[in-house]
Amino acid sequence: MADRTTSSITIGADPSAIAAVIADFPAYPEWAGQVKSAEVLSVGEDGRPRTVRFVLDAGVITDEYTLGYRWHGDETIDWEMAESGKMLSALTGSYRLASAGGQTVVTYELAVDLKVPMIGMVKRKAEKVIVDTALKGLKKRVEGR
Repeated sequence: MADRTTSSITIGADPSAIAAVIADFPAYPEWAGQVKSAEVLSVGEDGRPRTVRFVLDAGVITDEYTLGYRWHGDETIDWEMAESGKMLSALTGSYRLASAGGQTVVTYELAVDLKVPMIGMVKRKAEKVIVDTALKGLKKRVEGR
């Protein structure tokens, strides 16, 4: 899983406001276009979600899977596959939130491995759609609050 898709966006809010939106998994279907449902299965001692079950429909990638999350304050949220689905064999990623003069630069990194054969270019395009849609949706959700 060497190849990753990375993109960034600037959001007019502080990292804690953005992290709060990221942590509100049940609301993902309202702003993260490919997420059809997200259910928090367990919560850590800090009160933040640890494992989350997703139903994803990203066109060529449609699946149900569980991710395990690690929270490093409001600066970094990373995740990896805790339970694979029918199509996805691995999924790792992160949000990095960096304060920048009253705004926050959010960098989203994602790597997907599939159980089914798929041309690398098609897989990268699907990753890019997921990342770009998530960042634009996150910005709209945070700034619209």
